[in-house]
Amino acid sequence: MHQDDQVCKSTKKQPWVVPVSKTAVNTFNPIRNVVDTMIIKPNPDIKVIKLTVGDPSIFGNLPPCEKHVEAFSDAVKSYKENGYKLAHGTPEACEAVARYCSTPKYTVNAQDVVLTSGCSGAIEIAIDLLVDYGDNILIPRPGFSLYQCICGSKGIETRPYQLVPEKGWEVDLEGMSSQIDERTKLIVVINPSNPCGSVYTKEHLEAILDVAEKHQIPILCDEVYAYVTFGDRPFYSMGCVTKNVPVLTVGGIAKRFLAPGWRLGWVVIHDRNNAFGEEVRASLRRLCQRVLGPCAPLQAALPIMLSDNQPEFFEKPLTLMRSVSEIFYDSFSSIPELFPVRAYGAMYMLIGINIDKLTGIKDDVEFTQLLMSEQSVFCLPAKCFQYPNFIRVVLTCPVDIAREACARIERFCQDHRKNWLRNGLDENCDHKRRGDVQCNGI
Repeated sequence: MHQDDQVCKSTKKQPWVVPVSKTAVNTFNPIRNVVDTMIIKPNPDIKVIKLTVGDPSIFGNLPPCEKHVEAFSDAVKSYKENGYKLAHGTPEACEAVARYCSTPKYTVNAQDVVLTSGCSGAIEIAIDLLVDYGDNILIPRPGFSLYQCICGSKGIETRPYQLVPEKGWEVDLEGMSSQIDERTKLIVVINPSNPCGSVYTKEHLEAILDVAEKHQIPILCDEVYAYVTFGDRPFYSMGCVTKNVPVLTVGGIAKRFLAPGWRLGWVVIHDRNNAFGEEVRASLRRLCQRVLGPCAPLQAALPIMLSDNQPEFFEKPLTLMRSVSEIFYDSFSSIPELFPVRAYGAMYMLIGINIDKLTGIKDDVEFTQLLMSEQSVFCLPAKCFQYPNFIRVVLTCPVDIAREACARIERFCQDHRKNWLRNGLDENCDHKRRGDVQCNGI
Protein backbone atom coordinates (compact mmCIF):
# COMPACT_ATOMS: atom_id res chain seq x y z
CA MET A 1 0.00 0.00 0.00
CA HIS A 2 1.23 3.44 -0.84
CA GLN A 3 2.41 5.49 2.14
CA ASP A 4 -0.08 8.29 1.39
CA ASP A 5 -2.93 5.77 1.37
CA GLN A 6 -1.82 4.48 4.75
CA VAL A 7 -1.84 7.99 6.21
CA CYS A 8 -5.26 8.70 4.76
CA LYS A 9 -6.66 5.41 6.06
CA SER A 10 -5.18 6.08 9.49
CA THR A 11 -6.65 9.57 9.54
CA LYS A 12 -10.14 8.35 8.71
CA LYS A 13 -10.13 6.05 11.74
CA GLN A 14 -9.83 9.05 14.07
CA PRO A 15 -12.92 11.29 14.14
CA TRP A 16 -12.24 15.00 14.18
CA VAL A 17 -13.82 16.43 17.33
CA VAL A 18 -13.31 20.12 18.07
CA PRO A 19 -13.74 20.90 21.79
CA VAL A 20 -15.49 24.04 22.98
CA SER A 21 -14.07 26.43 25.53
CA LYS A 22 -14.83 26.40 29.24
CA THR A 23 -16.35 29.84 28.76
CA ALA A 24 -18.88 28.43 26.31
CA VAL A 25 -19.69 25.44 28.50
CA ASN A 26 -20.16 27.65 31.56
CA THR A 27 -22.38 30.20 29.80
CA PHE A 28 -25.86 29.68 31.16
CA ASN A 29 -28.78 32.09 30.93
CA PRO A 30 -31.44 31.26 33.55
CA ILE A 31 -34.26 32.78 31.48
CA ARG A 32 -33.42 30.79 28.38
CA ASN A 33 -32.90 27.64 30.47
CA VAL A 34 -36.43 27.94 31.87
CA VAL A 35 -38.30 29.24 28.83
CA ASP A 36 -36.60 26.98 26.29
CA THR A 37 -37.62 23.89 28.27
CA MET A 38 -41.23 24.99 28.72
CA ILE A 39 -44.08 23.60 26.66
CA ILE A 40 -45.45 26.79 25.13
CA LYS A 41 -48.45 25.99 22.96
CA PRO A 42 -51.13 28.69 22.81
CA ASN A 43 -54.83 28.05 22.50
CA PRO A 44 -55.31 28.12 18.71
CA ASP A 45 -58.73 29.72 19.08
CA ILE A 46 -57.52 32.77 21.04
CA LYS A 47 -55.09 35.48 19.96
CA VAL A 48 -51.86 35.40 21.94
CA ILE A 49 -51.08 38.18 24.42
CA LYS A 50 -47.36 38.32 25.21
CA LEU A 51 -46.50 39.95 28.52
CA THR A 52 -42.99 38.56 28.68
CA VAL A 53 -40.43 40.71 26.89
CA GLY A 54 -39.12 43.97 28.34
CA ASP A 55 -39.05 45.64 24.94
CA PRO A 56 -41.10 48.87 24.81
CA SER A 57 -41.29 48.68 21.01
CA ILE A 58 -42.95 45.28 20.85
CA PHE A 59 -46.61 46.41 20.84
CA GLY A 60 -46.00 49.26 18.38
CA ASN A 61 -47.68 51.81 20.66
CA LEU A 62 -44.50 53.47 21.98
CA PRO A 63 -42.30 54.60 19.07
CA PRO A 64 -39.03 56.46 19.69
CA CYS A 65 -39.02 60.22 19.57
CA GLU A 66 -39.16 61.56 16.01
CA LYS A 67 -36.45 64.13 16.73
CA HIS A 68 -34.17 61.36 17.95
CA VAL A 69 -34.86 59.33 14.82
CA GLU A 70 -34.08 62.38 12.69
CA ALA A 71 -30.82 63.02 14.53
CA PHE A 72 -29.76 59.41 14.01
CA SER A 73 -30.82 59.48 10.37
CA ASP A 74 -29.03 62.78 9.72
CA ALA A 75 -25.83 61.35 11.16
CA VAL A 76 -26.06 58.36 8.83
CA LYS A 77 -26.86 60.50 5.78
CA SER A 78 -24.00 62.89 6.47
CA TYR A 79 -21.50 60.14 5.53
CA LYS A 80 -19.19 61.60 8.19
CA GLU A 81 -19.81 58.87 10.75
CA ASN A 82 -18.90 55.74 8.82
CA GLY A 83 -15.46 55.17 10.31
CA TYR A 84 -14.00 53.97 13.58
CA LYS A 85 -14.21 56.24 16.61
CA LEU A 86 -12.41 56.12 19.93
CA ALA A 87 -13.16 52.73 21.49
CA HIS A 88 -14.51 54.27 24.70
CA GLY A 89 -16.69 56.80 22.86
CA THR A 90 -16.32 60.16 21.15
CA PRO A 91 -15.58 63.18 23.37
CA GLU A 92 -18.87 64.80 22.34
CA ALA A 93 -20.94 61.73 23.19
CA CYS A 94 -19.16 61.16 26.52
CA GLU A 95 -19.71 64.80 27.42
CA ALA A 96 -23.41 64.44 26.58
CA VAL A 97 -23.72 61.45 28.94
CA ALA A 98 -21.84 63.34 31.65
CA ARG A 99 -24.27 66.26 31.42
CA TYR A 100 -27.24 63.88 31.36
CA CYS A 101 -26.06 62.08 34.52
CA SER A 102 -25.17 65.27 36.42
CA THR A 103 -27.44 66.97 38.93
CA PRO A 104 -27.42 70.50 40.37
CA LYS A 105 -25.57 69.10 43.39
CA TYR A 106 -23.21 66.71 41.60
CA THR A 107 -21.32 67.07 38.33
CA VAL A 108 -20.14 64.05 36.35
CA ASN A 109 -16.81 64.44 34.52
CA ALA A 110 -16.75 63.30 30.89
CA GLN A 111 -13.42 61.58 31.65
CA ASP A 112 -15.36 59.22 33.92
CA VAL A 113 -17.69 58.05 31.12
CA VAL A 114 -17.19 55.23 28.60
CA LEU A 115 -19.70 54.16 25.96
CA THR A 116 -20.61 50.56 25.26
CA SER A 117 -22.71 48.39 23.00
CA GLY A 118 -25.93 48.45 25.00
CA CYS A 119 -26.28 48.36 28.75
CA SER A 120 -25.52 44.63 28.71
CA GLY A 121 -22.11 45.50 27.29
CA ALA A 122 -21.68 48.04 30.08
CA ILE A 123 -22.50 45.39 32.69
CA GLU A 124 -19.89 42.97 31.34
CA ILE A 125 -17.17 45.62 31.17
CA ALA A 126 -17.94 46.82 34.71
CA ILE A 127 -17.67 43.27 36.05
CA ASP A 128 -14.46 42.57 34.12
CA LEU A 129 -12.98 45.78 35.49
CA LEU A 130 -13.08 44.73 39.16
CA VAL A 131 -13.76 40.99 39.43
CA ASP A 132 -11.49 38.01 38.70
CA TYR A 133 -11.97 34.27 38.36
CA GLY A 134 -12.81 32.80 41.78
CA ASP A 135 -14.09 36.07 43.19
CA ASN A 136 -17.75 36.67 44.03
CA ILE A 137 -20.30 39.44 43.59
CA LEU A 138 -23.60 40.04 45.36
CA ILE A 139 -26.73 40.19 43.21
CA PRO A 140 -30.38 40.79 44.12
CA ARG A 141 -32.89 37.95 44.27
CA PRO A 142 -35.08 38.37 42.32
CA GLY A 143 -32.92 40.22 39.83
CA PHE A 144 -31.85 40.47 36.20
CA SER A 145 -30.49 37.08 35.16
CA LEU A 146 -27.73 38.41 32.87
CA TYR A 147 -25.46 38.84 35.88
CA GLN A 148 -25.48 35.10 36.50
CA CYS A 149 -24.96 34.42 32.81
CA ILE A 150 -21.92 36.70 32.54
CA CYS A 151 -20.34 35.63 35.83
CA GLY A 152 -20.91 31.93 35.27
CA SER A 153 -18.99 32.05 32.00
CA LYS A 154 -16.02 33.68 33.76
CA GLY A 155 -15.81 31.48 36.85
CA ILE A 156 -17.18 34.22 39.12
CA GLU A 157 -19.58 33.25 41.91
CA THR A 158 -22.87 35.12 42.26
CA ARG A 159 -24.27 35.31 45.78
CA PRO A 160 -27.92 36.35 46.03
CA TYR A 161 -29.21 38.72 48.66
CA GLN A 162 -32.94 38.75 49.28
CA LEU A 163 -35.43 41.44 48.33
CA VAL A 164 -38.51 41.60 50.55
CA PRO A 165 -41.86 41.80 48.72
CA GLU A 166 -43.72 42.90 51.86
CA LYS A 167 -41.46 45.98 51.92
CA GLY A 168 -41.82 46.87 48.26
CA TRP A 169 -38.81 44.70 47.32
CA GLU A 170 -36.39 46.54 49.58
CA VAL A 171 -33.07 44.85 50.38
CA ASP A 172 -32.68 42.56 53.37
CA LEU A 173 -29.65 44.48 54.61
CA GLU A 174 -28.58 41.94 57.24
CA GLY A 175 -28.80 39.19 54.65
CA MET A 176 -26.70 41.25 52.28
CA SER A 177 -23.99 41.72 54.90
CA SER A 178 -23.94 38.02 55.70
CA GLN A 179 -23.00 37.16 52.11
CA ILE A 180 -19.83 39.25 52.07
CA ASP A 181 -16.39 37.69 52.52
CA GLU A 182 -12.79 38.48 51.58
CA ARG A 183 -13.40 37.57 47.91
CA THR A 184 -16.48 39.77 47.45
CA LYS A 185 -15.57 42.43 44.88
CA LEU A 186 -18.91 44.06 43.96
CA ILE A 187 -22.42 44.62 45.24
CA VAL A 188 -24.93 44.85 42.39
CA VAL A 189 -28.00 47.05 42.92
CA ILE A 190 -30.75 47.33 40.29
CA ASN A 191 -32.81 50.50 40.64
CA PRO A 192 -35.46 50.85 39.28
CA SER A 193 -35.75 47.09 39.32
CA ASN A 194 -36.11 44.46 36.67
CA PRO A 195 -38.07 42.29 37.43
CA CYS A 196 -39.69 43.85 40.52
CA GLY A 197 -40.78 47.29 39.31
CA SER A 198 -39.53 48.77 42.59
CA VAL A 199 -37.96 52.21 43.01
CA TYR A 200 -35.79 52.77 46.06
CA THR A 201 -36.07 55.81 48.28
CA LYS A 202 -33.01 57.93 48.90
CA GLU A 203 -32.96 56.68 52.49
CA HIS A 204 -32.86 53.03 51.40
CA LEU A 205 -30.05 53.73 48.93
CA GLU A 206 -28.12 55.35 51.78
CA ALA A 207 -28.71 52.25 53.93
CA ILE A 208 -27.26 50.05 51.16
CA LEU A 209 -24.28 52.41 50.87
CA ASP A 210 -23.71 52.05 54.63
CA VAL A 211 -23.34 48.29 54.18
CA ALA A 212 -20.91 48.77 51.30
CA GLU A 213 -18.87 51.33 53.26
CA LYS A 214 -18.69 49.13 56.34
CA HIS A 215 -17.23 46.26 54.29
CA GLN A 216 -15.36 48.48 51.80
CA ILE A 217 -17.03 46.93 48.75
CA PRO A 218 -17.73 49.08 45.66
CA ILE A 219 -21.20 49.11 44.12
CA LEU A 220 -22.33 48.44 40.57
CA CYS A 221 -25.72 50.13 40.18
CA ASP A 222 -27.78 49.11 37.16
CA GLU A 223 -29.77 52.20 36.20
CA VAL A 224 -30.91 51.33 32.69
CA TYR A 225 -34.45 52.20 33.90
CA ALA A 226 -33.36 55.58 35.28
CA TYR A 227 -36.29 58.02 35.41
CA VAL A 228 -38.74 55.32 34.29
CA THR A 229 -40.92 55.90 37.34
CA PHE A 230 -44.69 56.31 37.46
CA GLY A 231 -45.58 56.03 41.13
CA ASP A 232 -44.99 58.43 43.99
CA ARG A 233 -41.28 57.59 44.33
CA PRO A 234 -38.78 59.73 42.38
CA PHE A 235 -35.61 58.24 40.94
CA TYR A 236 -32.32 58.87 42.74
CA SER A 237 -29.07 57.78 41.12
CA MET A 238 -26.81 55.84 43.45
CA GLY A 239 -23.87 57.74 41.99
CA CYS A 240 -25.34 61.05 43.11
CA VAL A 241 -26.33 59.79 46.55
CA THR A 242 -22.99 58.23 47.51
CA LYS A 243 -20.51 60.24 49.58
CA ASN A 244 -17.74 57.75 50.31
CA VAL A 245 -18.46 54.51 48.47
CA PRO A 246 -17.04 54.25 44.93
CA VAL A 247 -19.88 53.44 42.52
CA LEU A 248 -20.07 52.35 38.89
CA THR A 249 -23.44 53.11 37.31
CA VAL A 250 -24.50 51.51 34.04
CA GLY A 251 -27.27 52.80 31.82
CA GLY A 252 -28.30 53.39 28.25
CA ILE A 253 -30.99 54.50 25.82
CA ALA A 254 -32.86 51.21 25.59
CA LYS A 255 -35.74 51.80 27.97
CA ARG A 256 -36.43 55.49 28.63
CA PHE A 257 -35.69 56.38 25.02
CA LEU A 258 -37.72 53.41 23.70
CA ALA A 259 -34.93 52.13 21.45
CA PRO A 260 -33.40 48.90 22.78
CA GLY A 261 -32.37 47.81 19.29
CA TRP A 262 -30.11 50.84 18.87
CA ARG A 263 -27.64 49.27 21.30
CA LEU A 264 -25.93 52.10 23.13
CA GLY A 265 -25.03 52.07 26.80
CA TRP A 266 -22.49 53.55 29.19
CA VAL A 267 -20.49 53.09 32.36
CA VAL A 268 -20.06 56.11 34.63
CA ILE A 269 -17.52 56.28 37.47
CA HIS A 270 -18.60 58.01 40.70
CA ASP A 271 -15.60 58.27 42.98
CA ARG A 272 -15.62 61.11 45.51
CA ASN A 273 -12.43 60.06 47.32
CA ASN A 274 -10.38 58.63 44.45
CA ALA A 275 -10.70 55.07 45.73
CA PHE A 276 -10.60 53.73 42.18
CA GLY A 277 -7.54 55.70 41.14
CA GLU A 278 -6.20 56.30 37.65
CA GLU A 279 -5.50 52.62 37.00
CA VAL A 280 -9.21 51.80 37.17
CA ARG A 281 -10.04 54.57 34.71
CA ALA A 282 -7.28 53.51 32.32
CA SER A 283 -8.32 49.86 32.60
CA LEU A 284 -11.94 50.73 31.88
CA ARG A 285 -10.88 52.34 28.61
CA ARG A 286 -8.67 49.38 27.72
CA LEU A 287 -11.57 47.00 28.18
CA CYS A 288 -13.58 49.05 25.68
CA GLN A 289 -10.95 48.23 23.06
CA ARG A 290 -12.17 44.64 22.89
CA VAL A 291 -15.33 45.77 21.06
CA LEU A 292 -14.22 49.16 19.65
CA GLY A 293 -17.24 51.08 20.81
CA PRO A 294 -20.92 51.39 19.88
CA CYS A 295 -22.46 52.59 16.62
CA ALA A 296 -20.69 55.77 15.40
CA PRO A 297 -23.73 57.54 13.87
CA LEU A 298 -25.67 56.93 17.06
CA GLN A 299 -22.88 58.52 19.08
CA ALA A 300 -23.12 61.54 16.81
CA ALA A 301 -26.86 61.77 17.52
CA LEU A 302 -26.47 61.28 21.27
CA PRO A 303 -25.90 64.94 22.25
CA ILE A 304 -29.23 65.86 20.66
CA MET A 305 -31.03 62.87 22.18
CA LEU A 306 -29.82 63.52 25.72
CA SER A 307 -30.28 67.29 25.69
CA ASP A 308 -33.58 67.50 23.81
CA ASN A 309 -36.09 68.17 26.56
CA GLN A 310 -39.48 66.92 25.38
CA PRO A 311 -41.63 66.22 28.46
CA GLU A 312 -44.54 64.90 26.40
CA PHE A 313 -42.36 62.18 24.84
CA PHE A 314 -41.10 60.93 28.20
CA GLU A 315 -44.48 61.31 29.91
CA LYS A 316 -46.46 59.23 27.40
CA PRO A 317 -44.98 55.82 28.33
CA LEU A 318 -45.05 56.68 32.04
CA THR A 319 -48.76 57.55 31.84
CA LEU A 320 -49.42 54.27 30.05
CA MET A 321 -47.44 52.19 32.53
CA ARG A 322 -49.14 53.92 35.45
CA SER A 323 -52.56 53.02 34.01
CA VAL A 324 -51.60 49.44 33.17
CA SER A 325 -49.98 48.88 36.57
CA GLU A 326 -53.17 50.06 38.30
CA ILE A 327 -55.30 47.79 36.10
CA PHE A 328 -53.09 44.82 36.88
CA TYR A 329 -52.82 45.58 40.59
CA ASP A 330 -56.56 46.11 41.09
CA SER A 331 -57.57 43.12 38.96
CA PHE A 332 -55.09 40.65 40.41
CA SER A 333 -55.76 41.79 43.97
CA SER A 334 -59.36 40.63 43.54
CA ILE A 335 -58.28 37.10 42.50
CA PRO A 336 -57.72 34.93 45.59
CA GLU A 337 -55.09 32.81 43.85
CA LEU A 338 -52.87 35.82 43.13
CA PHE A 339 -51.20 38.60 45.12
CA PRO A 340 -49.52 41.39 43.16
CA VAL A 341 -46.77 43.60 44.57
CA ARG A 342 -47.32 47.21 43.57
CA ALA A 343 -44.90 48.58 40.96
CA TYR A 344 -43.45 52.09 40.99
CA GLY A 345 -41.10 52.00 38.01
CA ALA A 346 -39.25 50.08 35.31
CA MET A 347 -41.67 48.22 33.04
CA TYR A 348 -42.69 45.30 35.19
CA MET A 349 -44.79 43.94 38.00
CA LEU A 350 -44.34 40.69 39.91
CA ILE A 351 -47.46 38.76 40.88
CA GLY A 352 -47.33 36.05 43.49
CA ILE A 353 -49.25 32.79 43.03
CA ASN A 354 -51.04 31.02 45.90
CA ILE A 355 -50.27 27.57 44.52
CA ASP A 356 -52.13 25.83 47.36
CA LYS A 357 -55.38 27.43 46.15
CA LEU A 358 -55.09 25.96 42.65
CA THR A 359 -55.72 22.45 41.46
CA GLY A 360 -53.52 20.69 38.92
CA ILE A 361 -50.72 23.29 39.12
CA LYS A 362 -47.51 22.66 41.04
CA ASP A 363 -45.45 25.82 40.43
CA ASP A 364 -45.07 29.05 38.45
CA VAL A 365 -43.67 27.27 35.39
CA GLU A 366 -46.69 24.98 35.12
CA PHE A 367 -48.99 27.94 35.81
CA THR A 368 -47.40 29.78 32.88
CA GLN A 369 -47.59 26.80 30.54
CA LEU A 370 -51.23 26.07 31.27
CA LEU A 371 -52.17 29.76 31.10
CA MET A 372 -50.68 29.86 27.61
CA SER A 373 -52.31 26.63 26.42
CA GLU A 374 -55.75 27.54 27.78
CA GLN A 375 -55.95 31.34 27.55
CA SER A 376 -53.06 32.29 25.20
CA VAL A 377 -51.55 34.70 27.72
CA PHE A 378 -47.78 34.41 27.99
CA CYS A 379 -46.17 35.64 31.23
CA LEU A 380 -42.65 34.98 32.47
CA PRO A 381 -42.30 32.55 35.38
CA ALA A 382 -40.18 34.10 38.11
CA LYS A 383 -38.19 30.90 38.35
CA CYS A 384 -36.16 32.70 35.66
CA PHE A 385 -35.13 35.09 38.43
CA GLN A 386 -34.64 32.36 41.09
CA TYR A 387 -37.89 33.43 42.71
CA PRO A 388 -40.45 30.63 42.23
CA ASN A 389 -44.23 30.95 42.42
CA PHE A 390 -44.31 34.48 41.04
CA ILE A 391 -44.87 35.63 37.48
CA ARG A 392 -43.61 38.79 35.77
CA VAL A 393 -45.78 40.88 33.46
CA VAL A 394 -44.76 43.88 31.35
CA LEU A 395 -46.58 47.19 31.70
CA THR A 396 -46.09 48.64 28.21
CA CYS A 397 -49.04 46.94 26.50
CA PRO A 398 -52.07 48.99 25.41
CA VAL A 399 -54.78 49.39 28.04
CA ASP A 400 -57.32 47.27 26.15
CA ILE A 401 -54.83 44.41 25.93
CA ALA A 402 -54.12 44.73 29.65
CA ARG A 403 -57.81 44.47 30.48
CA GLU A 404 -58.24 41.48 28.19
CA ALA A 405 -55.22 39.77 29.77
CA CYS A 406 -56.70 40.31 33.25
CA ALA A 407 -60.04 38.84 32.19
CA ARG A 408 -58.36 35.75 30.75
CA ILE A 409 -56.14 35.25 33.79
CA GLU A 410 -59.17 35.55 36.06
CA ARG A 411 -61.01 32.90 34.00
CA PHE A 412 -57.94 30.68 34.17
CA CYS A 413 -57.76 30.96 37.96
CA GLN A 414 -61.48 30.27 38.23
CA ASP A 415 -61.09 27.14 36.10
CA HIS A 416 -58.30 25.85 38.37
CA ARG A 417 -59.76 27.02 41.65
CA LYS A 418 -60.01 24.35 44.32
CA ASN A 419 -63.56 23.37 45.26
CA TRP A 420 -63.32 24.46 48.88
CA LEU A 421 -62.19 27.90 47.75
CA ARG A 422 -64.80 28.07 45.00
CA ASN A 423 -67.55 27.31 47.47
CA GLY A 424 -66.21 29.79 50.01
CA LEU A 425 -65.86 32.50 47.38
CA ASP A 426 -69.39 31.93 46.12
CA GLU A 427 -70.71 32.29 49.65
CA ASN A 428 -68.72 35.48 50.19
CA CYS A 429 -69.99 36.87 46.88
CA ASP A 430 -73.56 36.26 48.02
CA HIS A 431 -72.78 38.25 51.15
CA LYS A 432 -71.19 40.99 49.07
CA ARG A 433 -74.34 41.37 47.02
CA ARG A 434 -76.14 42.00 50.33
CA GLY A 435 -73.44 44.55 51.20
CA ASP A 436 -72.12 42.57 54.20
CA VAL A 437 -68.46 41.80 53.24
CA GLN A 438 -65.82 42.47 50.64
CA CYS A 439 -65.47 39.74 48.03
CA ASN A 440 -61.74 40.14 47.45
CA GLY A 441 -60.32 36.74 48.27
CA ILE A 442 -59.83 34.67 51.35
